Amino acid sequence: MTVLALVLLLALSLVGLAMIPLGLPGLWVMVTGVLAYGWLTGFRSVGIAIIAIVLGLAFLGEIIENWIGFRYAKRYGGSTRSGWGALIGGLIGATIGVPVAVIGSVLGAFIGAFIGAALFEYSYSRHPGVATRAGWGAVLGRAAGAAVKIALGVVIAVIGLYAVLSSRP
Repeated sequence: MTVLALVLLLALSLVGLAMIPLGLPGLWVMVTGVLAYGWLTGFRSVGIAIIAIVLGLAFLGEIIENWIGFRYAKRYGGSTRSGWGALIGGLIGATIGVPVAVIGSVLGAFIGAFIGAALFEYSYSRHPGVATRAGWGAVLGRAAGAAVKIALGVVIAVIGLYAVLSSRP
């Protein structure tokens, strides 16, 4: 059972890390891997603290990814309205996606963040240059958010490795 648990943890960690740049719920796949490892090993090395930490990191990753897009739109000269446009547009774009295999939702999120920030900013300032800068800021924020999620995914993988190593006699 321990070998199966280890293989499952490693597989879900690697698959989860690969999913994050594609805009898929990779952090949650990794959390599932840690929970499955704990369950299959009788929760000897995965306790409440580790479960709380990996869940907290996954939630933090989701919040940060969206928040950074909001902040970058404002940093690049947009108003608060452009930040909301980046957030809403990115979520809609990721949901709808574009018809490109595998990375359609990622492209949709970037395009949606740009369009949302630019439209919301243009409706406020009526300056195309300001709206375009806010849109590019939203795109950069989306990329930075993905990078943060990947870093948090690596932390979750290290926590999973720690659970494996601490369960060894």
